[in-house]
Amino acid sequence: MPNRLRVFYSVLIASLMFIPATALYRDLTTRSDIWWTPAALAVSLPDSKDRVEIYLRGQPLVGLVEHNQLSITDGGVPRVVSGQDVKLRFNNWDRIRAARLPLHLIYAAAMGGGIVLLALVATGRLTKGSEREAAAA
Repeated sequence: MPNRLRVFYSVLIASLMFIPATALYRDLTTRSDIWWTPAALAVSLPDSKDRVEIYLRGQPLVGLVEHNQLSITDGGVPRVVSGQDVKLRFNNWDRIRAARLPLHLIYAAAMGGGIVLLALVATGRLTKGSEREAAAA
């Protein structure tokens, strides 16, 4: 393979590897604290039963609220906590990370294949034996 083509294909492969490299970098450097449920969309205590259970001194918070056994002091006045007073926000980072794993593996495989192909092209290992002998002569 002529040097001109070897350089062309090396630059082409390196530039194509830039796509998965930037995608991997972007995904791996994003902040993990941005995946919280927005405060305006916080879930009420009864609606969160399938995702979380909160216990106070061994008793479920839902039961304490339903039986009016939980109160807070607001400005010196004790007030019973109702089910609508309790809101929950969830951190969905673990779900997002698990959903992105197959894509990250594809990007990593593309990067590995690109590096191998770049090394083969840059060193001239993809040429046929007859082409190597002709280039050496």
